[in-house]
Amino acid sequence: MLNRIISGVMIVGGALTMTMLYAAFAPEAALQRFFGEGAEGAALTIVAPNWGVLIAFMGALLIYGALHRPSRDLALVVAGASKVAFIALVLGQGDRYMQGLGAAVIVDSVMVVLFTAFLLFARKS
Repeated sequence: MLNRIISGVMIVGGALTMTMLYAAFAPEAALQRFFGEGAEGAALTIVAPNWGVLIAFMGALLIYGALHRPSRDLALVVAGASKVAFIALVLGQGDRYMQGLGAAVIVDSVMVVLFTAFLLFARKS
């Protein structure tokens, strides 16, 4: 039962995370939407699109882990660590980016809590 629940959470969370692929195709719009700021040069043409692709890969990893049981724990740890880093970076800026990223911080925090709970409880059962 616990495996079915976490699989569903991972698929939904992975799909939501993959929406950041948007930044690969519309980096200027993504930066404006999430940070309220623009960029130019390499930050706009290389860094922002790469950022979107890497985040989307974390989402794909979650979906893969949901469907491939032997990879599940690794997927949860890697994607969870990525989400913790993101949350820490955003919160480290105070409320500067919370208007654009607040919902992502909340959703990612919930995912991290669920991932951690699964990893802890799955070990005991």
